[in-house]
Amino acid sequence: MDKQNSRFRWIVFASVMFTYLLMASQRTAPGLITEQVMKDFNVTATTIGLLTSIQFFVYTGLQIPMGILADRYGPNFFLVIGAILTGIGTIMYSLGTDEIVLFLARILTGTGDATIWVNMVLILGQWFKVKEFVRLIGLAGMTGSLGFLFATVPFSILINLLGWRGAFFSAGLLLCLCGILLYFVLIKKPNQIFLTKSAAVKEVIPREKTFTLLRRIFSNRQAWALFFCHFGVVGAYVGFIGSWAVPYGMDVYGMTRSDASQLIMIGLIGALIGAPLTSWISSRLDTIKRPYVIVHTMILLSWSFFLLFKGNPPFSVLVLLFFIIGFGYGASALTFAVVRQSFPMIESGIVSGFANTGGFLSAVLLPSIFGYILDHFLTASGSVGNGYYYGFITPVIFSMIGVIGVICIKEKRQMKNMTQN
Repeated sequence: MDKQNSRFRWIVFASVMFTYLLMASQRTAPGLITEQVMKDFNVTATTIGLLTSIQFFVYTGLQIPMGILADRYGPNFFLVIGAILTGIGTIMYSLGTDEIVLFLARILTGTGDATIWVNMVLILGQWFKVKEFVRLIGLAGMTGSLGFLFATVPFSILINLLGWRGAFFSAGLLLCLCGILLYFVLIKKPNQIFLTKSAAVKEVIPREKTFTLLRRIFSNRQAWALFFCHFGVVGAYVGFIGSWAVPYGMDVYGMTRSDASQLIMIGLIGALIGAPLTSWISSRLDTIKRPYVIVHTMILLSWSFFLLFKGNPPFSVLVLLFFIIGFGYGASALTFAVVRQSFPMIESGIVSGFANTGGFLSAVLLPSIFGYILDHFLTASGSVGNGYYYGFITPVIFSMIGVIGVICIKEKRQMKNMTQN
């Protein structure tokens, strides 16, 4: 019995998904204690902003190196180490005594977080057949959104019960335990069950030099199509929702902070639905590209509606737009279904890392560009109303890039035949 036909693959899936949920929650959980950290450590909002962004800078910068390492040495070890690093970083954050310790903690957390998606994609690719993979990658995307959801009300309750230090210490300890669990599930137990099979696979696997591999991937049209596809769908959501959605609701609609935060919740609900639904549709239709083109087109139209309504659409329309944009973000897991379909397993790691770099590069760029536009109009007119209107040009342009990317994808239309791979 091989991995893709064993019942043990579902234990692997459940263990990896639970770890991903916890790791994803720690990307945004520190936002719950911003005011408390500013008070306890006597730091400015600028410092908090840097503290928030540094994890994403580390995450983005390590995607391609992590893909190379995962392809060379296998994904299991790096996912185990990543979970433990994230746990240690979270524990350090809970024990921090000054801002230097907090920065080091977030860098460590970002390093651990950088291991999760690329290695998870490879692990699912090893344990599941192509058609199963297309469905499960959507569930993986939904799990990440559930992690973001866990970092809202549930984690707030934990903070109220244990204090912010106790809550983060508990989360870090649980992540370290997840790393130990993954060691037994991904490394020790499979080596016992599939020892003969593993030895056979390790006999001869030709490896290109790293520079040669990078040059080939960087000159591959499909890889760049996936890079731009992911660039267009991820950054507009993560970049705007994670930084300007709440201020937008407060400044343009006069909402309270609590009410404006519901816009983020609407986007999360869209993401929770979009990830599994689009994967299921793609699996049923035996095509990834066609539904993904529709999703990208919907996202572009949604951002364009903000321009059509001068940055101030009716509230009912606003709710729908946030839902669609979140739905599109959930569907972005299809990028990695295309990677699995288009590239051999020994290259899936670096291509997944390359595509994921595109997504989070846009997530890093958009908040800064949007903020610069807002500052410009605030200085020029003393009002941010026009700033938001012109600021929405940025996600529209990013979404156009995404549409071009998804159109340029070349799909292999034999998913049924590939289910035995």
